[in-house]
Amino acid sequence: MTWAVAVAGFVLALRSAGRSEQTIALRRYHLDRLAAVMRPRGPWQVTGAQLVAWTGGQTWAAETRRSHRSSFTQFYRWAIEAGHTDTDPTRALQAVKPGQPRPRPTPERALTAALARAQPREHLALRLGAEAGLRRGEMVLVHARDLVDDLIGWTLVVHGKGDRERDVPLSDSLAGAIRRACEAGGGFAFPGRIDGHLSAHYLAKRVSDLLPDGVSTHTLRHRFATRAHAVERDLLSVQQLLGHASPSTTQRYVLVQPDALRRTVLAIAS
Repeated sequence: MTWAVAVAGFVLALRSAGRSEQTIALRRYHLDRLAAVMRPRGPWQVTGAQLVAWTGGQTWAAETRRSHRSSFTQFYRWAIEAGHTDTDPTRALQAVKPGQPRPRPTPERALTAALARAQPREHLALRLGAEAGLRRGEMVLVHARDLVDDLIGWTLVVHGKGDRERDVPLSDSLAGAIRRACEAGGGFAFPGRIDGHLSAHYLAKRVSDLLPDGVSTHTLRHRFATRAHAVERDLLSVQQLLGHASPSTTQRYVLVQPDALRRTVLAIAS
């Protein structure tokens, strides 16, 4: 079986299990990278030693390494269950410990400069990340039907990872910007050719081009998380707003300001 056929079968299995298209795209990307390195070996000819040699030669961050390992283990687990092979080379890969939390909120100066130079589409994406904490894959799915005017104010129904939905309250200003974009786009805030909307990769690249090196749509989420936590100091509320499954993940997004640490210590001492 060729890599292309094997990966296509795995993608079908993921889709039948209800995995999000963003997750499927990530798994496919990881496997395409592996295939490019391992060819002309087929997927069932890869050994554990070869996997260790290739992954060990990469200078990935801990989370990137964990993500690749997850893709590979899921792929070979599926292959064994489907009867394509009876060996699992990923058993040779050691578990990867999570890296230390390093929140990187987008600097206010960088955000202000990007907003000043952005076209309407990128301007809205910047605001969705900085003011509502959306992932890039969630931004492109924003649709007019997801904007709800309830008794308290505007709310956006966000379609997150694993097909999980969450409600994110919006300011009137951001809700108005979303509504105008959806009206102009015929439904989607970011109309395009992929099921009616832009690809997450394309939108993220357009936004990143407006930001300094090392600043991206993801650091906009860090900015949102840090500012949201500063309001009530409630990590569980921030977790719900970001759509994380665990508060330990949310901790990786919140940068605790030095003045907050000082106030805490002084309050204890007084």
